[in-house]
Amino acid sequence: MVTRHFPRPAELFELVQLKRPELNAKKRRLASAMTIGDLRRIAKRRTPKAAFDYTDGAAEAELSLARARRAFRDIEFHPDILKPAEHVDTTTEILGGTSALPFGIAPTGFTRLMQTEGEHAGAGAAGAAGIPFTLSTLGTTSIEDVVKANPHGRNWFQLYVMRNRDLSFELATRAAEAGFDTLHFTVDTPISGARLRDARNGFSLPPQLTLATVLDALPRPWWWFDLLTTPKLEFASLTTTSGMTIPELVTAAMDPTISYDDLDVIRGIWPGNVVVKGVQTVEDAKKLVDLGVDGIVLSNHGGRQLDRAPIPFHLLPKVVREVGRDATVMIDTGIMNGADIVASMALGAKFTLIGRAYLYGLMAGGRAGVDRTIEILRSELVRTMSLLGVSSIEELEPRHVTQLTRLVPL
Repeated sequence: MVTRHFPRPAELFELVQLKRPELNAKKRRLASAMTIGDLRRIAKRRTPKAAFDYTDGAAEAELSLARARRAFRDIEFHPDILKPAEHVDTTTEILGGTSALPFGIAPTGFTRLMQTEGEHAGAGAAGAAGIPFTLSTLGTTSIEDVVKANPHGRNWFQLYVMRNRDLSFELATRAAEAGFDTLHFTVDTPISGARLRDARNGFSLPPQLTLATVLDALPRPWWWFDLLTTPKLEFASLTTTSGMTIPELVTAAMDPTISYDDLDVIRGIWPGNVVVKGVQTVEDAKKLVDLGVDGIVLSNHGGRQLDRAPIPFHLLPKVVREVGRDATVMIDTGIMNGADIVASMALGAKFTLIGRAYLYGLMAGGRAGVDRTIEILRSELVRTMSLLGVSSIEELEPRHVTQLTRLVPL
């Protein structure tokens, strides 16, 4: 028999702890975000459709992006039992320096259009977290201002080879002189992919006001206030863009004649690490390593170029087996969880890069939102490693991961 009594107020107060309400709306909404998917939902509410779709979308039917994310979801982990991992060390060595986490911020274009703090927020958050930040050729903050935002951290520069070769090479020289230590030579964008969301939205820089644009902006006045009360939105490197749609701009800026000759020139003028970004076959990886590049990034440009391109995560083990001893192999595309990063490192990647995850945080809350992105991924990373019984990045091995494949080449 259970002995009952009247509820005692003191016992009730022990069970009910009143939480002080958070009056700051930004802090409140960011604290409510437990995953990158949560940040994405907040970003979608707070950002005009054209800007959000530019970040969120991919090429044509968006199959490459969907497949990349599915590949990470189709992971089976194999934990070691009775192996304590009380203290997890997430630091790793990458291209001659240390990163506090095994991921950095990938290059993204048009960043201040997503949220006015743009690259300043990304570079500042990266510096505070002790991870690298990568500036895009199509960035909306200058090389020099990124250094001011991240004066003591590692800054990397992503280079498109444009029709105006002198401009491309001048940008590389400026970045080197400013102290950027690694150049990402991007090879998967000779022309623009068919980004249908952007075409349907008539997305251009600067934004063009139409009736649809105005109606979409009405519930988001803060975005327009930020846009209209901060410095003019323009490309820090390219200034003749007024009124051009995004596909028109990229097509005008890029050059389909890009070749290995351009890589030779870049290697001749760049004093630091040269990484080739956009590698999608084992054969190309081997050729690039034979030519002496310092690293490669397995990437299909976030699914934004050639739809149905190879899945970088599926390609990773094959490339690591062939060239992993001779060059730094990195990976991007589809990373939305710290567990995705753990799996990539276990299968031999030396580093990972996040693009959309960073931008979702930026749109959700500016610099504080980017900080929240990094904290979410850090928490997921540490928890996954602890549950695997792994205390450091170096302890991760292929045996910890099985890729479950729904798509099997014939």
